[in-house]
Amino acid sequence: MLICATCAVEYDEPAPEVCPICADERQYLPAGGQRWTTVTELREAGTTLTWAETEPDVYGISTRDAVGIGQTAQLVRTPQGSLLWDPPGFLDADGVTRVRAQGPVLAVAASHPHMFGVQVEWARELGAEVLVAEADADWLGRRDERIRYWSGVHEILPGLTLHQVGGHFAGSAVAHWAEGAQGRGLLLTGDTIFPNPDRSSVGFLRSYPNKIPLSAAVVERIAAQLATLSFDRIVGNFGNMIDADGQGVLLRSAARHAAWVRGEFDHLT
Repeated sequence: MLICATCAVEYDEPAPEVCPICADERQYLPAGGQRWTTVTELREAGTTLTWAETEPDVYGISTRDAVGIGQTAQLVRTPQGSLLWDPPGFLDADGVTRVRAQGPVLAVAASHPHMFGVQVEWARELGAEVLVAEADADWLGRRDERIRYWSGVHEILPGLTLHQVGGHFAGSAVAHWAEGAQGRGLLLTGDTIFPNPDRSSVGFLRSYPNKIPLSAAVVERIAAQLATLSFDRIVGNFGNMIDADGQGVLLRSAARHAAWVRGEFDHLT
């Protein structure tokens, strides 16, 4: 198993000449070209995992020295089992032990292909299944019998569900935990809905590094689909979050985005 050094997504060997995820318009190949690495190489270089409590029963897991895109995974713990969301592109024995200590992991899932990380490797170590949106199946670099495809809405547990909203990728998804945020509702969004630095708005892009926007219609569709859910907090994949009024922030941000791309604010430019 090889790992793309740029996005940290795992691939079966022999790997392609270049990582298709990085060659796509939403990502990029570095100036130095394609480079592959392995979990063993990363461990030998001193890579370790970091942990932080995002909120009660939610733990942020990342790498001390960023691996690939450098996302922060979220481990959601419930009495019935856990979800590992947006898994890192690295793991070690200590990390696996710490995740297991929180109880059985029911599923490993990513918001979209940029966040696949070493999802199969995590699932194998944790005895869990890998949930992949069927619309994004062609982006998989590694196949495994643990992979389960889903579309639309997938219930992991009552109150813990995945929702395919598209946009960033056709299969882009969010995870909704009704009991999160101390019962006020938590939405984990990856890049699909990006909590902005102002902490009072969210963004919507097809490509973040290359700044390709989504259309007004797509953003309005995403907002309408999630308007039926109840959530107060939004947590992204880089330590970014909206602490309160998450649904209101989402709806207002979607309306603002749609107005700008339709040209309603052109008089300000």
